Formats: sequence, C-alpha cells, structure tokens
Amino acid sequence: MNAFDPVPPSWTQDSVHAHRFSCPQCQATCLEAEQVWINRRAPVVNAELKRRWQEFYQCHCGQAWWAWSCDRPPTELSQRDTP
Repeated sequence: MNAFDPVPPSWTQDSVHAHRFSCPQCQATCLEAEQVWINRRAPVVNAELKRRWQEFYQCHCGQAWWAWSCDRPPTELSQRDTP
C-alpha cells in the first residue's frame, strides 16, 4: 500500500478524528501506525492560504484515526530549519 494512492483504502471509512495527533484509543503516535494514507486529492486551504491534508493512520491497536497535516507536532528535522 502506498500512502499517496489516489483511492482511499477501505480502513479509512471508519476512522475517527483525533484532536491530538495520536491514536484516540491507545495514544500511540503516528510513527507506530501500521498503515498510512494521505488524502492529497482534497486539500483544504486555511485563512493564510496554506494547504492542509487529512492524514489517516491505522493503529496497531486496530483503531483508524485521522488528523490534519498542520496539527502534526514539530520534529527535530523541522526544528533544524528554524534559525
């Protein structure tokens, strides 16, 4: 499975919106997900004209969840670019 496939996998249909960027059932991070799919065909533009996408995750506990790409917490890689 490719995270950038244009057609969503069937497991995304029952996903729930995670308001924290982790599994709402077991609090596992997105790095612990068994499967990932990013809905790049339907971006949403916010007030600052920045795009965001729905990122879907199939957790190892069985819960499917999604969150907005802009809600992803910063990583050490993204912090390296900041002066």
